[in-house]
Amino acid sequence: MVAQPNPLPADHALRAELANEVHARPQEALVAPLRASSIAILVDAADRAREHAHVARLCEAHGAAPPPEEAIHFTAALGAFRLRWERHTEFSSYTFYRDGLGPARFAVTAASSVPPDWLAAIPGLTLAAAHAEMLERGTPMPPAREIAAAFEGNYVLGSDVGGGAAAAFTDFRIHGDGFGRFLLFDRSLSRFQAGRTLQRLFEIDVYRMMALLALPVAREAAPKLARMERALAALAADLARDSGQDEMLLDQLTRLSAGVESEIAASRYRFGAARAYSELVEARLAELREARLPGTQMLGEFMARRFTPAMRTCESVSRRLLELSERVARANSLLAARVDVAHERQNQQLLASMDRRARLQLRLQETVEAFSVAAITYYLVGLVGYAAKALKAAGLPIDPEITPGIAITIVAVIAALGVRHVRRTIREADIERAPLD
Repeated sequence: MVAQPNPLPADHALRAELANEVHARPQEALVAPLRASSIAILVDAADRAREHAHVARLCEAHGAAPPPEEAIHFTAALGAFRLRWERHTEFSSYTFYRDGLGPARFAVTAASSVPPDWLAAIPGLTLAAAHAEMLERGTPMPPAREIAAAFEGNYVLGSDVGGGAAAAFTDFRIHGDGFGRFLLFDRSLSRFQAGRTLQRLFEIDVYRMMALLALPVAREAAPKLARMERALAALAADLARDSGQDEMLLDQLTRLSAGVESEIAASRYRFGAARAYSELVEARLAELREARLPGTQMLGEFMARRFTPAMRTCESVSRRLLELSERVARANSLLAARVDVAHERQNQQLLASMDRRARLQLRLQETVEAFSVAAITYYLVGLVGYAAKALKAAGLPIDPEITPGIAITIVAVIAALGVRHVRRTIREADIERAPLD
């Protein structure tokens, strides 16, 4: 009986896409015996269109429908083999499956069925590649020397996986054909367990390599980081001595800060990606549910001894860069504050000097005003004397000698009051303009 749909508000624009995300990369259902070959290719964004066209050509050559343009996962049966193609953020993976086993271990691989010219022309750069063989259920475990022979005598890692449902072996080395190798013995795996187990082994190999891309970046950054740490220590010592060269120290700190930020910008994405990939490696190892086989080192133990220290190196360099950036910022803030205080002190001294000059100018102005009153009085009294002589000549009873003497006091008072009135008027006009300024 089909459930009747209930009325709902309009769907969010991304509801269907997000709901289908967990189904975007379905697991393969595999049955032993089989062979598989996986290749991880680093692909630039500019090569994504070429990559899709390349996969489409392989499908068309085998009479199969090509993948949709927007596909991030695609599977197709192509004659003697089956293709699984997946797009990831930085790389794409190509996995080829072929039923049955060859005449000898890894003698005829799944990738052998793929046209060599098509394989060589895949856009991008190969970062990881591995062959896997899954032996038929019930196949007895051969002696250790036979397992080692399948890996050309290299040191072999192995463990029971899936709670004892299978045993997995590898050497994590690149062999002469450019591929690594995984050997699985099926004991009681279901079809989907077999697909998940094989996929986890391939992903451990790929994510391990993707995480290790940060190691060369860390090794290159470490000497630069050491030099910048020494430079900061020297600048901090100069800062503590208060050598009086704050402006020069601030300039050096600014250049050092720019160098640190440049290193962080160049490496932050790679270190962040390394953390994410290393977490995926740890998650895939945990999902294998390893159990020890006598006399054989487990995959997780090997990773803990070899892979984990490399990741710790990357984390250490990343952390040191961020800590150095914070220390430079603190030193820069401290020195900038000290420079600002010095500038304020200089400004205060400049203002005090300007105040002294203003007071001297005021005193000089008052002196000039006094001389101005005397000069005005002198000239006005002279005019009064000329006027008294003229009036006496006209017959008026005025003494031209006494009149100027009497006028001196009157003229001096009037002149002083006039100069004071002009000065007060100018001062009031300045006060009225000050708020507008």
